[in-house]
Amino acid sequence: MGGDHEVGGYGHWNQSVRRLVAGVRQGDASLARPTRGTDVVAKGDGKRIRVGVIGVGRGQTFMRQAAVAGMELVAICDTWQERLAEVGEPLGIATYADYDRFLEHDMDAVVLANYFHEHAPFAIKALQAGKHVMSECAACSTLAEGVALCRTVEQTGKVYMLAENYPYTAFNQEMARLYREGEIGRVLYAEGEYNHPGSFAWAMGISPGVRHWRNNLPATYYCTHAMAPLMVITDTMPVRVNGFTTPLPEDSPRGRLWRQQDVGGLIIAQMDNGAVFKLLQGGIPGHSIFYRLHGERGLMETGRGPGYWGPGSVRVVHDEWDLKPGELTERVYYPRFPDWAKGAASAGHGGGDYFTNHYFAQAIRTGEQPYLNVYRGVAMSVIGILAWKSLLDNGNGYAVPDFSREESRRAYESDRWRPLDLDDPSAPPVSSRGKRRDLIPESLREAREIWERMGYRGDDG
Repeated sequence: MGGDHEVGGYGHWNQSVRRLVAGVRQGDASLARPTRGTDVVAKGDGKRIRVGVIGVGRGQTFMRQAAVAGMELVAICDTWQERLAEVGEPLGIATYADYDRFLEHDMDAVVLANYFHEHAPFAIKALQAGKHVMSECAACSTLAEGVALCRTVEQTGKVYMLAENYPYTAFNQEMARLYREGEIGRVLYAEGEYNHPGSFAWAMGISPGVRHWRNNLPATYYCTHAMAPLMVITDTMPVRVNGFTTPLPEDSPRGRLWRQQDVGGLIIAQMDNGAVFKLLQGGIPGHSIFYRLHGERGLMETGRGPGYWGPGSVRVVHDEWDLKPGELTERVYYPRFPDWAKGAASAGHGGGDYFTNHYFAQAIRTGEQPYLNVYRGVAMSVIGILAWKSLLDNGNGYAVPDFSREESRRAYESDRWRPLDLDDPSAPPVSSRGKRRDLIPESLREAREIWERMGYRGDDG
């Protein structure tokens, strides 16, 4: 699923997309969509793509899915040498602790599953080395990085894809299909929630070290899981954001988690079609992965209930005065993946990890940028940065540049504003409190025990 990189307006339906939508049965999720510009829906020439993965934690998912997408895993890279050896030896592939040497390996593409705030510099270096790139979120940690990344993709002509997997759950693909068939008309308002609390042991297990990015990330930054499905479903782009936050009370018993950031972040985004999206992300008690869209003639939303994804259902509602012949005022059903997506149901992140690898490989074979291209990837990443600027500026609105246009993005080429520069005393705060929380000695001891069992030997403060 390709597209050129224009921001604004709706693209045309081409013949292949129309045929794909026409063949979908109700309850069968398929992310067929109109796109901005040229669309490619092709199986490619079957060429085996040699790929390397950086990151032996999250990266193992991409390693497992490579062959399913017709890619050959040939090398992996990580600075955690003990884990690198543990993961690499059974695979019988080349391992590297040095990224520059890794890029010298004979391969076509690189998957970045390193730290959240490191992706853009690694992506730029890989693109300049002649590699196609798929990057975990976020695409960039500053607006300057976003500008540089877009320019590098344009200069090199290599494929870039953001590996944002939440649009590819069965229920979100189904809502994309419904939206494109006009089920609710054009979107007016939407909500996305990625609210993922967890136990102390779980939280420390995925964030080894006091300085780990997960322990210091401003509450609006991890926003792509909330925003991406809504952008993909509606084919819209953000143009302005306001940011708000929910700080943890200083005397809260949940303070033992001692992460520095606020417990929840809220983004209000105005989209390029005039719609307003509300995004919740963080770890407020009461887990919720949820999406709702109100259109000109109805509502569709995912189900709420037990389990990480809830029940996996889609609910469609029409007011009785808007009913077309044969329509119901309400229906609830459980979509499934399309028949061609063998293996999606067993892939990670609700099937999303299957589709990110599939569309990355497809883009390389066809030579067309994927739908989650660099411009969409950067846009859905920088809204978290701009929302944090807004929060620290009393909630005032901030414009989102059009990264596909040099005249729009040029003003941000030197904007390196970044709270995650922990050693810089002039860096913006990572919490709305404006100061760092004191570490709780008992919690730190417990965390260190968890990290030691993991084999983590880094700087833990």
